[in-house]
Amino acid sequence: MKKIMCTLLFCVVVLAQDNISIIQHIDIENAPQGKISKYWLHMLDDGLSQPVYVPVIIARGVKEGPVLGLVAAIHGNELNGIPVIQEVLSKVDMQSLSGTIIGVPGLNPISMSAHRRRFIDDEDLNRNFPGKQNGNRSEQYVWKISNKILKHFHYLADLHTASFGRINSLYVRANMQDNKVSEMAYAQDADIILHNISNPKKATWTLRYEAEKMSIPTITIEYCDPQVYQPTVIKRGVTGIFNLMVVLNMLDNSHFKNTQKPILCEKSYWIYTDKGGLLDIPVQLLDVVEKDQIIGVLKNPFGDIIRSYTCPEKGVVIGKSSNPVNIDGGRILHLGIITTAK
Repeated sequence: MKKIMCTLLFCVVVLAQDNISIIQHIDIENAPQGKISKYWLHMLDDGLSQPVYVPVIIARGVKEGPVLGLVAAIHGNELNGIPVIQEVLSKVDMQSLSGTIIGVPGLNPISMSAHRRRFIDDEDLNRNFPGKQNGNRSEQYVWKISNKILKHFHYLADLHTASFGRINSLYVRANMQDNKVSEMAYAQDADIILHNISNPKKATWTLRYEAEKMSIPTITIEYCDPQVYQPTVIKRGVTGIFNLMVVLNMLDNSHFKNTQKPILCEKSYWIYTDKGGLLDIPVQLLDVVEKDQIIGVLKNPFGDIIRSYTCPEKGVVIGKSSNPVNIDGGRILHLGIITTAK
């Protein structure tokens, strides 16, 4: 009897997967209004000539309006954004929605399945835009992200977390000189908003800058820690995305929830060790630290203090290392410089 039940369950799962259409391109006009449609978007073929798909969810409202893109996990270990997208799309009232939400809960499925951050060629996809149609593996993949996905958006929330060995507060990176982007950032239930202008000096750049070059107002939201689901963080993320839809006139004001007042930072930078050893960081996320306050104590394996590190100026702890083991150049903490009233 158990064997029969398991077989039936397997059949149900397979049939459910088979009911999701496979597409080569996103076509919003063919998505039915007032409904949520799920697709597998073909992005590339693997080494066994098998297709690699990205999940795409299209929620097309009954009324006309903008297209909001929600993408998560361009880094394969940054997972909190996935259930944020899932929950937003499961809760949105389709009869009240103006415009369309396109959710991509898993932009880098190869790295997600491998439990790693970087792409298969060990490149950081979020540093390889705009890519090349006929380039190497990472270049082709990000080119396809731009041309298969990004080009459909009017607005974008790019969902991230910290990486391995680090933890983050819930913070937003945004160009606060842009009024619409500023509105989008303040709508989030964020601890910190970091003013950050994407202006790369290198030949390649981030997804956010690629979107901005396409005239898509974009915010990057950092949902705390890597390779985990954090229920409290996810709940706050869902609140922020619903607030974002209100700001973009996709939902009426009744869907807006008041959020905490974030700390606004005008800039930030990481502070690093200059020796190797075992690092203890005696400050916590969101602590306001003073100039010359001890922020790191480095010891050798015998417990002898090699060096103590102090804060170079007053700021707030946006993120910090969670791995005690550091060689020369290990990260201590991400320091945000709080914006002063002018």
